[in-house]
Amino acid sequence: MSSSQTPTTHPAIPLGSELTLRGIVLGILITLVFTAANVYFGLKAGLTFATSIPAAVISMALLRKFAGNSIGETNIVQTIASSAGTLSSIIFVLPGLVMLGWWTGFPYWVSVTICALGGVLGVMYSIPLRRALVTNSPLPYPEGVACAEVLKVGHADGEEAGESSRQGLRAIVMGALVSAGFAVVIATKVFADKIADYFRLPNNPNSATGFDFNLSFALLAVGHLVGLWVGLAILIGALIAWGGAVPYLTGLVESSGPAQEIARSVWSKQVRFLGAGAIGVAALWTLVKLARPVFDGLHGALMANKVRKAGQAASLPRTERDIPIGTVGLITAACLVPIGFMLAHFIGTAGLGDHLALLVIGGLVYIVLMSFFVAAVCGYMAGLIGSSNSPLSGVGILVVLGIALILAFTVKPLLPPTAGQALVAFALFVTAVVFAVATISNDNLQDLKTGQLVDATPWRQQVALIIGVLAGAVVIPPVLDLLNKAYGFAGAPGANPATALAAPQAALISALAKGVIQGDLNWNLIGIGALIGVTAILVDEFLKRASSGKAYLPPLAIGLGIYLPLNSTLMIVVGAIAGWLFDRRAERSAKPEPTKQLGVLLASGMIVGESLIGVVLAAVVVFSGQGEPLALVGEHFETTAKWLGGLAFAGLGVLMYRRLLGMNAKA
Repeated sequence: MSSSQTPTTHPAIPLGSELTLRGIVLGILITLVFTAANVYFGLKAGLTFATSIPAAVISMALLRKFAGNSIGETNIVQTIASSAGTLSSIIFVLPGLVMLGWWTGFPYWVSVTICALGGVLGVMYSIPLRRALVTNSPLPYPEGVACAEVLKVGHADGEEAGESSRQGLRAIVMGALVSAGFAVVIATKVFADKIADYFRLPNNPNSATGFDFNLSFALLAVGHLVGLWVGLAILIGALIAWGGAVPYLTGLVESSGPAQEIARSVWSKQVRFLGAGAIGVAALWTLVKLARPVFDGLHGALMANKVRKAGQAASLPRTERDIPIGTVGLITAACLVPIGFMLAHFIGTAGLGDHLALLVIGGLVYIVLMSFFVAAVCGYMAGLIGSSNSPLSGVGILVVLGIALILAFTVKPLLPPTAGQALVAFALFVTAVVFAVATISNDNLQDLKTGQLVDATPWRQQVALIIGVLAGAVVIPPVLDLLNKAYGFAGAPGANPATALAAPQAALISALAKGVIQGDLNWNLIGIGALIGVTAILVDEFLKRASSGKAYLPPLAIGLGIYLPLNSTLMIVVGAIAGWLFDRRAERSAKPEPTKQLGVLLASGMIVGESLIGVVLAAVVVFSGQGEPLALVGEHFETTAKWLGGLAFAGLGVLMYRRLLGMNAKA
């Protein structure tokens, strides 16, 4: 773990009250806003933003006006808001049913049930995983650590914390203001949002590739927090994709048109599947390595339950009290019953009633087993690179491939050819439930890490997570329906291509389901990706042993570099290098560790600022009905905007880091 990921040492802050009525109400209100914004951004750009830190900042600002506010109460607010915010990632699957033409809108109660029950299952699965992946794990949890830092600085007493806390607060505010202001200028189009170029290679006029740097201080901050080695692993994945696979595959056929269009099309339709194969193998390897700690975590939960039954619950440390494992089992079973009825109803309306028992039982078994798999893997990935950058859509690919293969081999031969579309829709329906589990597990362990760092009570956080899931489930379907009516989704029947939202992950996952069930999917690419994953595992293990654990290249991060869009991965790499350079400079200062921790707080502030402005801009876009309501200049200004944006981004980044070193010099 890099030093930039080590939590700052703060004076002890009393936890105070946790589950309060005002905290729950505030958490739900913030949830409604953040979830709506995340749904829109995810459908438009294929990305969602983490809501923990913005929720923490908002709640601290509002709760300060009331007597008795505490760090425990603020932690509950951010927990509620973050669980619902991440549940919005269900948009990576559900719109596929509209694109397929199976749904014309989003049936409210069906959509609510998928989100709510899948989300609650995600909370239940994350409870036994807490001991394995949080308490007894060296995973850095960059966003969980950053959120804890924000909470501690925000609640530190001025007299006790002294100059150190004031400096930390200034670092957070500086990062937030700069990233927010920069995002606003980008919305005006005076600054470009990226520096990109796609081109043909001279040795083969058909080969195309390019580079794409998203001018995002939030992505830069994530790179700083994940550290150098994860950043390098992501870079290797990007080079495999854009330095090797894209030029090779585009060079195989003659093509005309813009290099950008050709390169992106090949990456989206072919190269991404290399990443899916690599992620799949790395995920399986991760599960093998996690088998023992997960078993230990389950055993610990069972032992804690025995202590409770023996009437000795008080002997357990407060910070180790989860929802009892027996209750977890009952809630899990209670969720599976309505899921079974929901599957049965879907099967009946799809004309597959002759195979009702087979499909319902098979669907439930798949949901139970695959949900635990994705919960463990997504939790691990969130701990490694942060929940915002976990390849959830890659996990969705594995889930839909699994259910589609099972259906293709077991059920399809029993059906007439005309039932193919119904079978694809059923595959997407099952995937949506499992994906809801994945999204919540991806975020919940991050929240529990924050709770661990502020000495919160796990069971209270877990109750808050359930509240957040239910709040998010209620608001997601109407927002999806509103956006579908206003814009439509690309590729859906009757959608206007000029205004339709791309929903890239939903389009890819629905295409996968159709390809497998119709028998025309290119398995060679997924197989090659799996070989890349195996090679990455071998290299990572060799580096760890040769360097005594100091050097490593996480295979999941390499797969992530192949799979995620180039405009996300490259800026994360830049942030990882920038954070490493800052830490090296800090090591030569008079106070190395405090200076490094200022870098963590600055990164936290950058995530806060851009995320909050993202919420505001999303609301402006949705309510104005315009795609770019703040634009001040047109396309003729594009070249100038690139120069202005690039220079301003680099200059502001350097100035902020230099300012941190200056704070240390004055200490």
